[in-house]
Amino acid sequence: MIQHLDVDGVPTLLAPTGGPMHAGLTFRVGTADETLARAGITHLIEHLALAPLGLTDYHVNGATAPVFTTFHTQGSEADIAAFLTAVCGHLSDLPVGRLDVEKEILRTEWSSRGSAAVDDIPLWRYGSRDFGLSSYPEWGLGGLTADDLREWTARWFTRENAVLWIAGSRVPAGLRLALPGGVRQPVPAASSALPRTPAYFVSGARAVVLDSVVRRSAAASTFAGVLERELYRSLRQDAGLSYTTTTGYEPRGDGYATLRALADALAEKQDAVLGGFVDVLAKMRVGRIEQADLDATVAKREDFLATGEVDAARLPSYAVNLLTGQPNLTIDEHRAELKAVTLADLHEVAGEVMGSALLMVPGGHSADWAGFVAAPTHSADTVDGTTYRAKQGAGGIRVGADGVTYLRPEGPLTVRYDDCSVMLAWPDGARQMVGADAIVLHIEPTMLDVPAPTLAAIDAAVPADRHIAMPARTPDQIPQPKPVVSEADPSRRSWWEIPVMVLSGIGTLLMGGFCLLLTIGMFAAEESSEDDAWFWGVIAVGWVLTVILALPIVLLKRRRR
Repeated sequence: MIQHLDVDGVPTLLAPTGGPMHAGLTFRVGTADETLARAGITHLIEHLALAPLGLTDYHVNGATAPVFTTFHTQGSEADIAAFLTAVCGHLSDLPVGRLDVEKEILRTEWSSRGSAAVDDIPLWRYGSRDFGLSSYPEWGLGGLTADDLREWTARWFTRENAVLWIAGSRVPAGLRLALPGGVRQPVPAASSALPRTPAYFVSGARAVVLDSVVRRSAAASTFAGVLERELYRSLRQDAGLSYTTTTGYEPRGDGYATLRALADALAEKQDAVLGGFVDVLAKMRVGRIEQADLDATVAKREDFLATGEVDAARLPSYAVNLLTGQPNLTIDEHRAELKAVTLADLHEVAGEVMGSALLMVPGGHSADWAGFVAAPTHSADTVDGTTYRAKQGAGGIRVGADGVTYLRPEGPLTVRYDDCSVMLAWPDGARQMVGADAIVLHIEPTMLDVPAPTLAAIDAAVPADRHIAMPARTPDQIPQPKPVVSEADPSRRSWWEIPVMVLSGIGTLLMGGFCLLLTIGMFAAEESSEDDAWFWGVIAVGWVLTVILALPIVLLKRRRR
């Protein structure tokens, strides 16, 4: 049973455990509360709160997720009390002397992070805001000041916006949570960058991934388990196409949950995996769901609910529910909900899954044949303004009073100033604008005939708090137009031209000389015969061949000239 207590004004959850005591302090703040121009501020504060602790003899950790940040520890009562007391002290008085050091550590952490198959899905669904920010680098780190961090901490890291949870028999003696007062912060509203669903986008990953948003419910959670069983049976056990087939169900904190499924594939089997994956979804969409799969999934959940550590295991999610205003059920209520799930409920969830589906397909493939529409890769409109052509090739940019459009043969890219999430600015004048819909527009002054005053006008039009200064680029990182080579440039001459001209000259001399001798001989003959007509025909053909053999010399000379 989970007890509800209070420690220094912070709601506290306590549950027994048969293992080592562990505890966490969870705040209702995460990456989804940031903006792209300040991305990384919560993660940086988490690092600063832990940095003064250095190496410890017990386990400590921190984690920043889309809607919550947690500080976690495992050890003795004294260790736990010391850790949580210190974290709260550091949050109240941030060790800003380590600000630059921790920024560099976070940049290193990002650069060394491996790319997962699902990393880009949030930006395709949500754009460059709220829940989509987890797809982007922490571009805001460079410009963050100590005052920015103090302001953010005072708003989000407060008593009312926190929950303490402890797996143990009691609250550790000496624990103090010296946090400022504040208010409980709501979960941000989720945006959307998808005009229509079901949709798909192409990725370089060797996997097929489904991302969907469903109403949070026991039926939806159970559906994820049933879908995993069906994918495993179809794609791995029966067809031998995939090694990993997995699903996940993650509440978003606003009454909805993200439901995902993944199946990996070898390059030569991507077609088959994509087809099999879509077949499984279609099968469940029409209600072809096995009762045995439902029973097995429910039985597995009931086994977990029957373990002695179930309350201790539920503490982190229980705390997040409390912070986000979502209901927390007792074990008996969980069991009742699970037993009430029917095949009809799963069929209804399957409809929700397909209705909101975003499918990631491997490169070179599509899913339009299965009823999915391509997620937008260009803008639907352009701005009115002055057009500046590219220095080479087609396209250019159009700069207007309300935004910029990059004109491309494959479709325009438009970012309006008031909808620009961030503008990256390099010292050499390059600019990268990211729209709220995740459209990216890159301006390279070396590649466009854009006057300097126009570039300055773009800078002035984008709100100053969305400018991010980027480090200088090396010369080889700055694109340059390809040099225009004139016809007279010797470097354009192919290696074969000289040999062809030599052979053409030799052929012309031999054939011309032969024809000339025949012609002179015919004119010098004193008597004519019946064979003269034949000889004159041979001579005529010979002169035609001489002209043909001379043509390469003439044409190549003109080309080289």
